[in-house]
Amino acid sequence: MKLLRFGPPGQEKPGLLDAQGVVRDLSAHVRDIDGDAIGPDALARLRAIDPATLPAVPGNPRLGACVGRIGKFVCIGLNYADHAAESNMPIPAEPIVFNKWTSAVVGPNDDVKIPRGSEKTDWEVELGVVIGTAASYVEEADALKHVAGYCVINDVSERNYQLERGGSWDKGKGCDTFGPTGPWLVTADEVPDPHALDMWLEVDGHRYQSGNTRTMIFNVPQLVAYLSRFMTLQPGDVISTGTPPGVGMGIKPQPVYLRPGQTMRLGIAGLGEQTQKTVAA
Repeated sequence: MKLLRFGPPGQEKPGLLDAQGVVRDLSAHVRDIDGDAIGPDALARLRAIDPATLPAVPGNPRLGACVGRIGKFVCIGLNYADHAAESNMPIPAEPIVFNKWTSAVVGPNDDVKIPRGSEKTDWEVELGVVIGTAASYVEEADALKHVAGYCVINDVSERNYQLERGGSWDKGKGCDTFGPTGPWLVTADEVPDPHALDMWLEVDGHRYQSGNTRTMIFNVPQLVAYLSRFMTLQPGDVISTGTPPGVGMGIKPQPVYLRPGQTMRLGIAGLGEQTQKTVAA
């Protein structure tokens, strides 16, 4: 299934995308697409519904983040060897973990705000992993049982705040609108191999990133198992798993950063696409 949330910010309703690309309203069956609606039993109930019996949503509704009430937005840094190289950083021996604040979460096509005073706002297309059942001290062999599905994330980053202003990476990763998520949550049964997905990102029509999840240093089971040693992953938590090369910071001979008035397009095979315009905060 492709689960989604549609409607104005703060008033999103649950829905799904049917096989013909029509948005269908799930409001009669679930309150939201959140941690309560994406466990195995809840997903089985949704799969039993004939999409043709659900009301079609007219027009072209705004899509919100595909997961509501995200509890933790956990991110992995430098998880592609070639991205580590372009960042002039060593390949990590263990996953680098940081967070986005949930106030960064926006819909897949909402505007991205360039922070006031920012000079180095950057882009990062990433595979998002959505937790469906609680995971604490899980083994790698069992880790995927805790995954409800996958989505596209743009891990927008302000490099000056992240790397040059002291403290942890969180400062440059969690600014408002820095977490476009969606367009839909694709359930795990429709993604037989999350480590074989092409991914890309363009700015103003120029393709900067082209990669594939097979080149991740730490794969999805490794990440879920690793994180579960340090925190209980809970239903509705999101893990953003790192980006391939081609970020603005790594462009030679001169880095390229975002400015207001630009358009980002990005996508992952089978998981959909996002489009954001950049605006001044």
